[in-house]
Amino acid sequence: MRSFYHYMMRYRGNKENNDDKKLADWMFEDHSFPKQAKTYDEISSYLEWNIPFTNALSVFDKLYEAYLTEES
Repeated sequence: MRSFYHYMMRYRGNKENNDDKKLADWMFEDHSFPKQAKTYDEISSYLEWNIPFTNALSVFDKLYEAYLTEES
Protein backbone atom coordinates (compact mmCIF):
# COMPACT_ATOMS: atom_id res chain seq x y z
CA MET A 1 0.00 0.00 0.00
CA ARG A 2 1.45 3.37 -0.98
CA SER A 3 1.38 6.31 1.39
CA PHE A 4 -1.51 8.76 1.58
CA TYR A 5 0.85 11.52 0.44
CA HIS A 6 1.68 9.54 -2.71
CA TYR A 7 -2.04 8.96 -3.32
CA MET A 8 -2.75 12.69 -2.94
CA MET A 9 -0.21 13.74 -5.55
CA ARG A 10 -2.75 12.77 -8.24
CA TYR A 11 -4.69 15.93 -7.31
CA ARG A 12 -1.76 18.31 -7.85
CA GLY A 13 -1.90 20.19 -11.11
CA ASN A 14 -5.64 19.72 -11.59
CA LYS A 15 -7.06 22.45 -13.77
CA GLU A 16 -10.03 22.80 -11.42
CA ASN A 17 -8.97 24.73 -8.34
CA ASN A 18 -10.92 22.84 -5.66
CA ASP A 19 -10.21 21.82 -2.06
CA ASP A 20 -8.77 18.45 -3.10
CA LYS A 21 -6.11 20.24 -5.16
CA LYS A 22 -5.62 22.83 -2.43
CA LEU A 23 -4.87 20.10 0.14
CA ALA A 24 -2.54 18.21 -2.21
CA ASP A 25 -0.62 21.37 -3.07
CA TRP A 26 -0.28 22.28 0.61
CA MET A 27 0.97 18.75 1.45
CA PHE A 28 3.55 19.00 -1.33
CA GLU A 29 4.83 22.36 -0.13
CA ASP A 30 4.86 21.46 3.59
CA HIS A 31 8.27 19.88 4.12
CA SER A 32 7.24 18.58 7.57
CA PHE A 33 4.20 16.65 6.34
CA PRO A 34 4.54 12.93 7.24
CA LYS A 35 5.00 11.73 3.67
CA GLN A 36 5.34 8.05 4.53
CA ALA A 37 2.23 7.96 6.76
CA LYS A 38 -0.57 5.57 5.94
CA THR A 39 -2.70 5.69 9.09
CA TYR A 40 -5.65 7.98 9.62
CA ASP A 41 -4.58 8.92 13.16
CA GLU A 42 -1.08 10.00 12.22
CA ILE A 43 -2.23 12.17 9.33
CA SER A 44 -5.29 13.69 11.00
CA SER A 45 -3.24 14.51 14.08
CA TYR A 46 -0.74 16.37 11.95
CA LEU A 47 -3.51 18.24 10.12
CA GLU A 48 -5.21 19.21 13.39
CA TRP A 49 -2.01 20.91 14.56
CA ASN A 50 -1.12 22.42 11.18
CA ILE A 51 -4.49 23.02 9.54
CA PRO A 52 -3.88 24.69 6.17
CA PHE A 53 -7.45 25.97 5.58
CA THR A 54 -10.81 25.91 7.35
CA ASN A 55 -12.37 22.74 5.93
CA ALA A 56 -9.13 20.80 5.41
CA LEU A 57 -10.10 18.10 7.91
CA SER A 58 -13.40 17.34 6.19
CA VAL A 59 -11.60 17.25 2.82
CA PHE A 60 -9.05 14.89 4.34
CA ASP A 61 -11.79 12.60 5.74
CA LYS A 62 -13.41 12.32 2.30
CA LEU A 63 -10.13 11.69 0.49
CA TYR A 64 -8.83 9.25 3.09
CA GLU A 65 -11.98 7.15 2.62
CA ALA A 66 -11.33 7.10 -1.15
CA TYR A 67 -7.68 6.22 -0.47
CA LEU A 68 -8.69 3.20 1.62
CA THR A 69 -11.14 2.03 -1.02
CA GLU A 70 -8.63 2.29 -3.87
CA GLU A 71 -5.60 0.98 -2.00
CA SER A 72 -7.26 -2.09 -0.44
